[in-house]
Order: sequence, then structure tokens, then C-alpha cells
Amino acid sequence: MTSAGENAVLIRNFCIIAHIDHGKSTLADRLIQKGRLVDDRNFQDQILDSMDIERERGITIKSQAVSIPYSGADGKIYQLNLVDTPGHVDFSYEVSRAISSCEGALLLVDAAQGVQAQTLSNMYLALEHNLEIIPVINKIDMLAADIPGTKAQIKKDLGLDPEEALLISARQGTGVDELFEAIIKKIPPPSGLSASPLQALIFDCHYDPYRGVIVHLRIFEGRIKKGMGIRFMSNGVEYEVESAGVFKLTLVETEELSAGSVGYIIAGIKTVGDVRVGDTVTGSEIPCETPLPGFREVKPVVFSSIYPVDSNDYEELKTSLEKLKLNDASLVYEKDSSVALGFGFRCGFLGLLHLEVIQERLEREFNQSVIFTAPSVKYKVFLQHKGEMMVDNPMDYPDEGQVERAEEPYIRAEVITPAAYLGNIMSLCLEKRGIQTGMNYLDEKRVELIYDMPLSEVLFDFYDRLKSTSRGYASFDYEITGYKPTELVKLDILLNGRQVDALSQLVFKDRAQARARMICERLVDEIPRQQFKIPIQGAIGSQIIARETVNPLRKDVLAKCYGGDITRKRKLLEKQKEGKKRMRMVGDVELPQSAFLAVLKTKEE
Repeated sequence: MTSAGENAVLIRNFCIIAHIDHGKSTLADRLIQKGRLVDDRNFQDQILDSMDIERERGITIKSQAVSIPYSGADGKIYQLNLVDTPGHVDFSYEVSRAISSCEGALLLVDAAQGVQAQTLSNMYLALEHNLEIIPVINKIDMLAADIPGTKAQIKKDLGLDPEEALLISARQGTGVDELFEAIIKKIPPPSGLSASPLQALIFDCHYDPYRGVIVHLRIFEGRIKKGMGIRFMSNGVEYEVESAGVFKLTLVETEELSAGSVGYIIAGIKTVGDVRVGDTVTGSEIPCETPLPGFREVKPVVFSSIYPVDSNDYEELKTSLEKLKLNDASLVYEKDSSVALGFGFRCGFLGLLHLEVIQERLEREFNQSVIFTAPSVKYKVFLQHKGEMMVDNPMDYPDEGQVERAEEPYIRAEVITPAAYLGNIMSLCLEKRGIQTGMNYLDEKRVELIYDMPLSEVLFDFYDRLKSTSRGYASFDYEITGYKPTELVKLDILLNGRQVDALSQLVFKDRAQARARMICERLVDEIPRQQFKIPIQGAIGSQIIARETVNPLRKDVLAKCYGGDITRKRKLLEKQKEGKKRMRMVGDVELPQSAFLAVLKTKEE
């Protein structure tokens, strides 16, 4: 039996991994330009970042695949399948999916900033999958570039040979030709037999309103072509392939995809639930024996509820979430309801940036007007009668009298910073209840700090403050380590004496008063004034710990009094006061959508 054939020998599957903002998308742009997939007239920066939100923020959110033809120095034409990956810690699941469909990785290191936290964690992820790693030093054209220092870091921190590191400037295109040759020589061609039964891994999907679900595949064994019957191994559902092809910025149809290829198939799949990222696709006539390992199960760490602004849009929101989950397998959701906001969904996210991105994608791509409740983590609550429950929604938190103790998730936070900002960052970590467990000087200028820290403290403004404190130079990575005891209370927000369940939060006891005061102050600015006074209160059980008041609009009842006895004026004012009391007893307060968003912000923006 022959190997995957001549074609497989000329295929290279690789991804680009790095810390955030080290130039992955810029390098992908240069590779695409060299491969002449797009002419200069139609070229635009961040060409693989197809979402508006990616362009606006200058970050990659989704892994994107593209096939680049390249004429090697040996005269052969190679097909290089590139997967560009995100760098932010919240999207590490996207990185793991990209890595599982490749044989090699370009590990990009910024010549000015050196090795940072995500550089390390992404390299370990690549090593777990036995990928061939090519170290690449980018931004060598910058004035602040320190090439000898970066090489020393690659040797000391990453344990890679610094002499093998390629020097490039992705912005100017310097060294890109040498990089192409290194990809061909160092990254092994894919193994696999085209004659074997089909075995393909689904690493991504997206939904087309006309053609249904478009499935992104890496073919490990066998081949797939138009008219062939396929089966999804997780649920046994079968379809017939309508077309297959490769990614060349657009979908380009080909006769077939053989072992080693990365491409897509369209099979008229209208039922979104039939396709699962990480599933194995095989032939319906001659199936393979075992499914591929797939991906590790995603574990959300941040939880929030989504509700439609108009309760009639609930079914539309449900459909939108199904289609979004196709394209973002790390999104987890289940049905939820609230007295204040009606029916919605309780969602799990990989971090606060992931939450923000989902919110913006729902609004932009699916035209959904949604309200998100305050984010929370998953707490472990032990009850008096020796039971135990997991709580991520404040509405599920039992009465104080039933709770024996509570535990919250902790993380091992790793911060790499220039020594000049060490004091400010240590103060920030201390403020966030962090306990320092390690401090290593990586070289004369950089320090690695290791902290045990509650995950809930990182949720809100930690990342932003870390960046502003260190002028953007500090990097941050974390992993969940387990649960530790905490003093947890449920903070309720009362509006005109009524509890608003969507604004309730689970908070650390010592922080409850400050959080309550902040929420009350925010709501005062957001709630429109009425004819009556509106008290806004923060409460723990029956104890009020913070209060603000929205002052009433006051009609000038004395305007018609020109002169006359003071008792007449007093009589009119008393009458107005009585009327306002009655109005307050029956008055309902309308809470605008902006009020929910204001509570999520932790500082003035």
C-alpha cells in the first residue's frame, strides 16, 4: 500500500502561536502576499481576521485556515496549510484546536518584548501534541529590538536552540523567504494513507444561510469527495457530500481532499445540532474503527445570563446561540429565567474578554438586542445538613442559615514584568487578595511573579489595570488550581423597595459594602428621574449596607401663587407631598438596558 501519495509529501500543515500582539496576523498577511492569494489592490491588513470586532480591537479571536501555494527552491510546488491563532489567554481553546490539525508550529517571539507568559503556555500546548517547533524572532526592524537578549531568553526560558531561531520583520517582509524554506525542510509532511477508510477531525464550523453548516476538516486517513456518503461518529448521523474544497481566503472547490489535507465540506446540513467540533467524520460505507481523540473538554470559568431586551425575541436568541456555538465551541449555555427580565440563557465563558466578544457578535452578526447580568464564577457551597452544591447563579444561593461554609476557585497567576514596574504590580496583586508563592528574576530586566489568587478578583478590571500599571509590558497567564475557603455573601440590589434579581451578585464579604456602594452610585446616573423619590439600596439579607436616592422631578405648584398668605403656599406644598407619597406606593421604576451595562463596568470609561 502506498503512502498518502505524491501530494501528501508536498503538503505542510502548520500554525502560528505567540503571545498577544507579537505579530501573528501581520506574519500571516506576508505569507499570503508571498503566495499571491490576493493582489495588492485587494489586500488589506489582518486579512484573515474576518470579523469587524477583530479589526477594531487589533486582536485575533477565531482561528482561521488558509492554503498557500509555494514554489520551493527545489522546483516543486508545495501546499502550505496555515492556521492563524489567537494570543489572548481567553482563547487558548481556539489555539488547542488549531494545534491538533497541524504537524508544526512557528513560535513567534517579539524582539522588543521577549518571551512572555502566553509564549510559554502555547509552546507547552504544542509540545503536548508533538509538534515540530520553529522559533521565530519578529520585529527585528524596531529600534527597541534586542536580538541577543531575545535569543538568550529562547534558550533559557523555552529550552530551544537560539541558533535555529529565524530573524524576520513581518511588517517589512524581511526574512519571509527563508521562513518558507524552513517550513518545508523542518516541518514533517503529514502521515496517513489515502487508501485507508476515511478518518477526519472537525476542527471548526460556520453557518451559511443558503448552504447550511460548512464543516472545517483535517483529513488524517482516506479521502473525501463529492457524492460520497459520510457519518459523524459521535451521533451516527449520515449525509452525502455536496462539495469539498480548500481555503484560499474564499472557499475554493476541489475534486477531492486526500490524507494530510486541510479543507471544508458542504453536505446540506441544516440541523445545527448534528455537527460537533472535535467529532470524527468517516465514510458511511466503509467506516474507520476508532474515532480520533478530539479535544479536551472545555471548562468555562465565568458565568453570566443573557436575556433578550424584548421577551418576544427569545426564540430568535436561541437560534442565534446555536449558530454561534457552531463557530465557537467553547461557548456553553442552558435555559434560565428571571423575574425582572423573563426567559433567557445561563452561559459559561472562558474569560471576561470572551464574554464581551460573544455579546458583540450577538449584536452585530445576529442583530440581537441583549442584556448580560453581572459575571460570576462557580462557587462550592457546603450546607448545614452536610450536602454540597455548585453555585454560579446568585439566584440559586441558599439562605445564610443553611450555609455552613463556601469555597471559591483559585488560580495560579503568572505575571512576567520588567523590574521597573515590580512594586506597582505587587500592590495590585495584594489588593486582589493574591498570595505570592514565587518570584524569579529571568534576567537583569525581567521578573516572573507567581501568585495564588481568587479567580473572581481577576474577572473585572485586573487585566486592564495590569496593562496600564506596566505601560503594556507585563504579561499575564493563569491556570485553575482548585478551591479554597472564602467568606461569601449574596448582595441584593433593591429598587424602590423591590429586589431586582438580575442585579444580585455573590461577593467576598469584606468587599460587599464597596461593591454595593459602587453599584448604587452607577444606578443613580442611569435611572431616569420620576415624579417621586426612588431609593436604591444594597442589602445583605435584611441589612442595608449602601443607599443612594434618585431625586424626584418637582412641579412648581407655587407658580400660580402671587403674593397671599404663607399658609396658602404651605397648604399647596403639603398637598403635593401627600400626592408624591401615594405615587411612590404604586410607582413602578423602569430600569433601562444601560443600567445593567453600567454595573458591569468597574471604572469610568
